[in-house]
Amino acid sequence: MTKTSSKQAEGAPGRVGLWLVGARGAVATCVAYGIAGLRRGLVAPVGLATEASEFQAVGLAPFEALALGGHDVCLRGLTQSAGELVRNNILPSDLVTATASDAAAYESRIRPGLLDSADVGLADLHPASAELGSLPPREQIARLQRDFDNFKRETGVERVIVVNVASTEAFREPRAEWRTLEAFEAALDSGVAQPASSIYAYASLSAGHPYINFTPSLGASLPALRELARRRKVPHCGNDGKTGETLVKTVLAPLFVARRLRVLSWQGYNMLGNRDGENLADPLHREAKLRSKDDALRSLLNDPSVHTKVGIDYVPSLRDWKTAFDYIHFEGFLGAQMSLQFTWHGSDSALAAPLVIDLVRLADLAARVGEFGEMHHTAAFFKSPIGGGTHDFHAQFERLREYAASHAR
Repeated sequence: MTKTSSKQAEGAPGRVGLWLVGARGAVATCVAYGIAGLRRGLVAPVGLATEASEFQAVGLAPFEALALGGHDVCLRGLTQSAGELVRNNILPSDLVTATASDAAAYESRIRPGLLDSADVGLADLHPASAELGSLPPREQIARLQRDFDNFKRETGVERVIVVNVASTEAFREPRAEWRTLEAFEAALDSGVAQPASSIYAYASLSAGHPYINFTPSLGASLPALRELARRRKVPHCGNDGKTGETLVKTVLAPLFVARRLRVLSWQGYNMLGNRDGENLADPLHREAKLRSKDDALRSLLNDPSVHTKVGIDYVPSLRDWKTAFDYIHFEGFLGAQMSLQFTWHGSDSALAAPLVIDLVRLADLAARVGEFGEMHHTAAFFKSPIGGGTHDFHAQFERLREYAASHAR
């Protein structure tokens, strides 16, 4: 990251606004109830990297300092999403009951979100989201920023951090206007429609709000928006939270490279339910996801001849659970061919929620001390880190530890 020449005060953190795009989705619902439970001492900080000992002296925002709001394009209520997670044995029912007032306050701050142009016809769509999606991009940006401003004023937070946890957008080929900020803004002025995630990123960064893209969608990864973040001196990070199968891959692949075991094939297969699974049943949405899942592995193995492939299928009965099978066929000494297989069964929402909270605390710290641009130290959280670098999880996490040590008081 880059740091401003005039260092900001590193005093105690103030109140922080967490604005969730996809506010009633499974991940956001787990974030909301999880934070409420952490505040009340009803939930242990399991899965939160920023609660490890090396982060205790950094001065991260406490859970009590976080205020929540967000955008969603669907009509369903937060309690409906929570009910589904309770039935699927992810959210404890007693936690939902005990934090009902926190959930109600969050629900009251959820506004109709921006519908991506490729998702017209979505089930239970909020009419206001369809209307917002039809507006020229400059009007969309103004509406979003007005919601950010109202949220900041109503809650009294010192800064707003925008986090995209919405469903994956359809894949798009690169465009010429994405190369520079000047070209991107000219396209906005001309009324050229842009991906919703990138409109959110522009609205966030241009208003001075840190932006986190937890999805495979484009978000702030466009060169134009990375330029915007540097000009406006705002921190941001992404893309695509690393929660399950890819996390395991980025731990295991360096083992084969270090021991000089030749990987012949690495075949993966994913089955998932819930709305994300349904969304990924569409070929264009699935393409965006598969690219981020496969690129990390190919980069680590550094062998163009190796066969790698990942498949994703929607299995409605799995609901908010995901199962991934991986088969690794490799060659050892004397040409002996062997294999390693693993199965990962977990809830993406429960795995993702603590990472979102970690990233919000880290983005708040970065903004507070005057850092801006890509948050390279957060690479361990993502399948496709915007700042590039190694995909080796061990090396990525060591960089995060070094960052924490450099900010200890």
